[in-house]
Amino acid sequence: MTVRKILNLKGSDVVTIAPEQKLHDAIAMLAKYRIGALIVTGKNGEVAGVLSERDIVHLLSNKDSNRFDNTVASAMTSAVKSCKPDDTIQHIMQVMTAGRFRHMPVVENGMLTGVISIGDVVKLRLEEMEQESEHLKQYIATA
Repeated sequence: MTVRKILNLKGSDVVTIAPEQKLHDAIAMLAKYRIGALIVTGKNGEVAGVLSERDIVHLLSNKDSNRFDNTVASAMTSAVKSCKPDDTIQHIMQVMTAGRFRHMPVVENGMLTGVISIGDVVKLRLEEMEQESEHLKQYIATA
């Protein structure tokens, strides 16, 4: 199974934000859309970073009273790993687990085409395992 299957099931809508927007705007968007990360995109739609809940928690530890007036670029993770639609679920699980992150932009031909979460990956993998289990049960029952 591939990333493309996840996008086909959940859709390819992505909530994005520009790096120059303010952090208070980003926090409001995370709450409004009930999501765990925003993909930060540049002027041409390229992935510039990810602003996650974890980045916000680090920000909260900063005692600067104006911290939410800073730009998204000041708090985002800029070293972003992305995937392609044809990458396998097993590969993505390994990359996300090793990197200890929960959101991954999907990029095709240099452009953002979706985002997947570890929850999306686990859900699809569990469905795949249930199907395999059911096939084995049917095979054993008819043998």
